[in-house]
Amino acid sequence: MQTSANAAAADTKYVAVHDYDPKRNAEQDIKDAVAEAKRANKRVLLEIGGVWCIWCRFMDEFFVKNPDLLAFREKNFVMLKVNFSEENKNEAALAGYPKVAGYPHLFVLDADGKLLHSQDTAELEEGKGYNLEKFSSFLKKWSPER
Repeated sequence: MQTSANAAAADTKYVAVHDYDPKRNAEQDIKDAVAEAKRANKRVLLEIGGVWCIWCRFMDEFFVKNPDLLAFREKNFVMLKVNFSEENKNEAALAGYPKVAGYPHLFVLDADGKLLHSQDTAELEEGKGYNLEKFSSFLKKWSPER
């Protein structure tokens, strides 16, 4: 028999974090993203950056301009933006991950929260944006449906 608390929990929908917010609890956000990835048979794509980061904005624009790639990302990954700024570096949440050389930086986690890959996005850049073929290859390589 399902209690009202269990029913409420079952009805709770995961809300993706698509903004860098220094006030968010990144540790809890990562736990929630992993739980959603497990539920939906996806992987987690952590994007580390901040509102100060021009390349983070370029990445947002890149996905807007490439809706098929955005749809592929949404189908295969639980996307989570994790803030890194002077206001909140999220050191505790990011302590278990490799050091980041530049921003944005991507971490791919499996549905159990295990780190599968650390991606320097400079390798995906082209001009003042990102290379569609390289980014597509990256997402396909690390998606659960290869």
